[in-house]
Amino acid sequence: MERDGATQSLWQREEINYTEVNFVHNSKDIFDVIIIGAGITGLTTALCLQAAGKRCMVLEAHKVGFGTTSGTTAHLNTVLDNSYSKIIKNFGLENAIRTAEAADLAIQSIESFIAQYGIACNFTRCAAYLYATEEKEAKELQNMQEAFHQVGINSSYVHHIPGPMKFKKAVCVSGQARFHPTQYIKGLLKAYLELGGKIREKYLVKKVQEEDSFQRVLSADDGVYDAKHIVYATHTPPGIHPLTFKLTPYRSYVIAVELTNRKSYPNDLIYDLKEPFHYIRKAKDGESPVLIIGGEDHKTAHEINTVHNFQKLESFVRQHYSVQRKLYEWSSQFYESADGLPYIGYLSEKKNKFVATGFSGNGMIYGTLSGKIISDIIIKGKSKYQNLFSPSRVKPIAEFQSFVKESADVIKHFVSDRLSVDKLKNTVEIGKGEGRIVKYEGKKIAIYRDKEGELFALNPVCRHAGCIVQWNHAERSWDCPCHGTRYAIDGSLLNGPASTDLPSLKLE
Repeated sequence: MERDGATQSLWQREEINYTEVNFVHNSKDIFDVIIIGAGITGLTTALCLQAAGKRCMVLEAHKVGFGTTSGTTAHLNTVLDNSYSKIIKNFGLENAIRTAEAADLAIQSIESFIAQYGIACNFTRCAAYLYATEEKEAKELQNMQEAFHQVGINSSYVHHIPGPMKFKKAVCVSGQARFHPTQYIKGLLKAYLELGGKIREKYLVKKVQEEDSFQRVLSADDGVYDAKHIVYATHTPPGIHPLTFKLTPYRSYVIAVELTNRKSYPNDLIYDLKEPFHYIRKAKDGESPVLIIGGEDHKTAHEINTVHNFQKLESFVRQHYSVQRKLYEWSSQFYESADGLPYIGYLSEKKNKFVATGFSGNGMIYGTLSGKIISDIIIKGKSKYQNLFSPSRVKPIAEFQSFVKESADVIKHFVSDRLSVDKLKNTVEIGKGEGRIVKYEGKKIAIYRDKEGELFALNPVCRHAGCIVQWNHAERSWDCPCHGTRYAIDGSLLNGPASTDLPSLKLE
């Protein structure tokens, strides 16, 4: 299957093919809901709504699972990336308890869908182990353990962990799980289509136009679809709006290895408390076990040598395990919210557009939860969790520092990236497999030479907010350091929030 990067993830071995009943669209037809995006968020939302009797259409710019769902490590955990101590501080104890409850509901929902629709995706219940290797980390772990107890998560200190790492202190948390994400969404899609749901791939939404009683969705090429409600299940909503300034894009790196000793694979999830931290789990590559290690996160387009992050991950795993060989390496993108919780719910005051974004590193949990929350609001008029995760919530203290910091970073890149450009005298200076932002014949260009020697030249100004894109060597893409839009070597759009390609340039 296709994914939004040049590297190959373990989950891409799964082909998602489907047969849809012939569908002739009537231009006067109005769907109840159009869901834009066919990852775990979009397909969960679509299935929940279709199963409740709503008429749905899923529109996907690329292919099902093209984005982060096929690039996750697929940990299903109530141990969230943003600690409960931070959530208690920003939202209060009652809301932190509700957050833990919501995370557990997401795992239960996945388990329920698997049973109800007969989805084979290697779902396995397990525990999670967090360990500290130095005093500072041990203190942090103590704070986490206290917060676990406050929010009602079952955890305890342990003297052993299911891995060879040495540690000062460790905690075991029960009630976690792991699964195969693309097999899972393949099952969601099958169930959705069998219930009469519709889907269209290779449909890039360019505009959503307000009509009197419905929303009109238009693409660049052809096809107009109308609906009463629109759900942006696109990882980050398109365009520029208040949420733009509350989201920060990050990339995370993953490798999968084969170990020399089959008994060394842990059945449980393992996390250290480094900065950035590492996360470990067991998975299957066909019928063979593999060890997945993730981490080395950084802001999108803020790392010059992205290949080095894979090397650091491999070094980390070889310190602790006997590795037979490395099988896969890939990276993926996620968005941090300004206050530590995702934004799920109404995007506009008119209450006909919905959004789900800011999942941090917990996309499988919050993507599933988004489907439950948004479908409840549309079907029942409310959700137990809609106020907690509301995109319009205001947390001045929690958001202010993050807003100032990220805004300053955006401004810095908007200005400095325009100034720090090398002058290129001749295109032969660009090596095979190399991408650079340069000034050539009086023009600033993004230029890349592929392995066959062909040159690709693009206008480097991101089509979202005008920042200068940066070259991502590992994924062979042009990434925006401001809001995370990503483009392929030919300028075609990989990820929003932009909605148009980078223009190509002719080199004389």
